[in-house]
Amino acid sequence: MTKGHEIKFYKKEINIRQVIKDQALQDTDDALYVCDINDFRRKYEIWDQLMPGIKPHYAVKCNDDIMVIKTLAKLGANFDCASMGEIKLVLDANVEPERIIFAMPCKPLTHLAYAKENGVITSTVDSDFEILKIHRHFPESNLVIRIRCDATDVKLSFGEKFGCNAKTEAPAIMLLAKELKLNVIGISFHVGTGCNELPAYDRAITEAKQLFDFGTKHGFNMTLLDIGGGFPGSDYNKFKEMSEIIKCSIKRNFPEKNINVIAEPGRYFVESAYTLICKIHSKRETKLPDGSVTKHYYINDGVFVSFANVVVEHYHVLVRHLLDDLLPKFKTTIWGPTCDAYDKVGENLELPNMECGDFLIFPNMGAYSIPLATRFNGWGPSNILYLDKASTDGGRENKIR
Repeated sequence: MTKGHEIKFYKKEINIRQVIKDQALQDTDDALYVCDINDFRRKYEIWDQLMPGIKPHYAVKCNDDIMVIKTLAKLGANFDCASMGEIKLVLDANVEPERIIFAMPCKPLTHLAYAKENGVITSTVDSDFEILKIHRHFPESNLVIRIRCDATDVKLSFGEKFGCNAKTEAPAIMLLAKELKLNVIGISFHVGTGCNELPAYDRAITEAKQLFDFGTKHGFNMTLLDIGGGFPGSDYNKFKEMSEIIKCSIKRNFPEKNINVIAEPGRYFVESAYTLICKIHSKRETKLPDGSVTKHYYINDGVFVSFANVVVEHYHVLVRHLLDDLLPKFKTTIWGPTCDAYDKVGENLELPNMECGDFLIFPNMGAYSIPLATRFNGWGPSNILYLDKASTDGGRENKIR
């Protein structure tokens, strides 16, 4: 099996059956990620088309695979880091510190000191306590006030943990910063992960504009608008609709075009680039009183390794098989390999009758999977096979079969 960061190449499309054969997956009980590096290029091209003028700062927390960092850096992306470890990872990939925003409103002192030592001067704040910390330990910072503007329909909302009230708290924080002679340069927000209430972006941008005016009135040079994340990783139509709302709102609120607009996409860039190949190692069947049968398959990955988002985000997995699609389907539950009863990857799925040694394929596995892997029960992170297109053809979408 290929290990490390070696890149193999394909011509037209990725053939999962061939990957299984070449990597000898029948002979191992290890699951395998297939990472399509060309998918990063395709996503970056789409971003440039739909979000022109909005600089992506990739949210490292979503997937900290060094191949993601290096590829996106080469494409021109900047980075959203939330800790000393993430800053170090990005700097070690030869990314200039000016391309990093320390987007964590509550920073440990050692992390703040590391940012200062390495020239990462732009960071977010959302409280007077953080302002006082910055004043004492890193007064040269460029500060971005993070406001709360939660979407009404999201997978995960951050508002309870991060973000100050735009009308009451944010002005007071800015006035404190002015009194302490700190430099406020902009406003940031995050409507939430997996945003489905798309007008939330317009609402947040409008509130940010009011604070831009307040900051300008009080002597700050307001130049940065950070519209956060929440962008889908495998739904082009939704992303296109979202981009139109964002562009219209920016044009209406900032017609003078004298600001820098950035975003913090994570899932958008990595979700569709990773496919996970798992093998069934055990099986059982249960019969219900009505006579129906549920098939239970036990695979070599689970919620304590790659499928943490099933628990954290209530994610409903997409699963494919390599058998004949015309075969009868049965009610199916997929279990992870550990002894914990919460290690359930999916239930009420419809799959054909499968046997031990058969493979299940999980697409769209690049977001919030790899960084959340644990070693519970002696299992650990799955291996990654990196594939790239031998000769790009304008970023046409690759198919996985």
